[in-house]
Amino acid sequence: MISIKEFFDGARAGTLTALKCRQCGELAIPPREFCVACGKRDWTTAPLSGEGRVTSFTVIRVAPRRHAAAAPYAIAHVTLTEGVALLGRLVDIPLERVTLGMPVRFRLLSENGGPPAIAFGPA
Repeated sequence: MISIKEFFDGARAGTLTALKCRQCGELAIPPREFCVACGKRDWTTAPLSGEGRVTSFTVIRVAPRRHAAAAPYAIAHVTLTEGVALLGRLVDIPLERVTLGMPVRFRLLSENGGPPAIAFGPA
């Protein structure tokens, strides 16, 4: 089983990995203790493609201080092809072109020398 730290370390290295329940096949991302589908604690890891679709988004116009220079920007809820979902910043997509259902692909975002973050760009 991977920990949340290992999940984010992997994402920072460019790889998305989910947990897969060996009992029922349910995927979990980020990692959790028990399977929400069957309640078991029997996990293996499963690589994810990083490809998905925007299922919800919001535009941040007044950002926290450390992200103020990047505003406005969009944060999206992305459902990956495998069925699990993540939040991430949308990059390299003009805000006026962001739509529900648009295809996106996992990317890393690094700003001002800060730690990399989960982001999604054009597929």
